[in-house]
Amino acid sequence: MIVKVLLPLILFFIMFSLGLGLRGRDFSRVLKFPVAFGIGLLNQIVLLPLVALGLAHLFGLEAMFAVGLMILALCPGGVTSNLLAKLAGGNAPLSISLTAITSLLSIVTVPFLAAFSVNYFMGQGAPRVDVTGIGLTMFLITAVPVGIGMLLTAKYSALAEKIAPGVSRAAVVLFVVIIVAALAKNWGVFSSNLGTLGPVAVLLNVVMLALGIASARMLRLEKRDATTISIESGVQNGTLAIAVGSLVAGVDGQVLPPETVPAAVYSITMYFVCLPFVFWRRRS
Repeated sequence: MIVKVLLPLILFFIMFSLGLGLRGRDFSRVLKFPVAFGIGLLNQIVLLPLVALGLAHLFGLEAMFAVGLMILALCPGGVTSNLLAKLAGGNAPLSISLTAITSLLSIVTVPFLAAFSVNYFMGQGAPRVDVTGIGLTMFLITAVPVGIGMLLTAKYSALAEKIAPGVSRAAVVLFVVIIVAALAKNWGVFSSNLGTLGPVAVLLNVVMLALGIASARMLRLEKRDATTISIESGVQNGTLAIAVGSLVAGVDGQVLPPETVPAAVYSITMYFVCLPFVFWRRRS
C-alpha cells in the first residue's frame, strides 16, 4: 500500500506543487545568470555524488545503505530547497530554475547512476535494476505533475495563484507523512543504524552547504546567488529518493526497504543543519 499507492501519489502531489509556480520563462531565465547556474548545476550533478561516494567509503556503510545514500545524492532539490532559499534571502528565480532543470535531468541521470551504484557496492550479488522502468516511473511521478501544474498556471493564473499557498502547505504535510511512514516501517533498521547514518547525513549536508558557499565565493558571485547555490547544492528531494530506493530494491509493495532509510534520516537531520544556516544567511 505505502510503496505502490501512497508514495507515488504523495510524490505526484509534491511535484505538482512545484509545477504550480513554474512558467516557461523559469527554464530560460538561467541565461540571465549563466555562471551562477553553471556552478550550481555542477555542484548538484557532479560534486554531490562524489562527496556521497567518499562518505560511504569513509564510514564503511553497508551496501544497501551506501546505495541509498547515493540515490539521495543523485536526486534534485525539490520544493524544500526553493522554500529555504527564499527564507534565507537567496535568489529565488535561480533556485526555481535550478530545481526545475535538475528535476528534468534526473529522469535520465538517476536511473543509470542508481544502477551503477547498485553494481558498484553490491558486486556480483547485485539485483538487476530496471533502468527503463525507473526512468518511465520517474517521468510519470515527476515530469507529468510538474507539467500539469505549469499548464494550470498558464491557463488559469488567478486560480493557480489562489490555491498555491494551500497546495504548498499540503505538500509539506504529505512530505512529513511519507518520512514518518518510512521510519515507522524501518524502525528496527533505523534505530540500530542511527549512530552511523545520522552523522553521514549531517556531514553530507554540511559539506555541500560549505562547498556551495566556497564555489560561489571563488567565482565572486553576489551573496544572494551564493546562498542559493549553497542550498541547492546541499538540499535533496528526500521523497523522490525514497521512491527511487523502493524501485531499485524491487520491494513487494508492503514495506519500504533499507535503501530508503538514508533518505528518511537525511530528511529529518537536514532541518537541524539548514535552519541555522538560513538564519545565519538572513542575518549576515
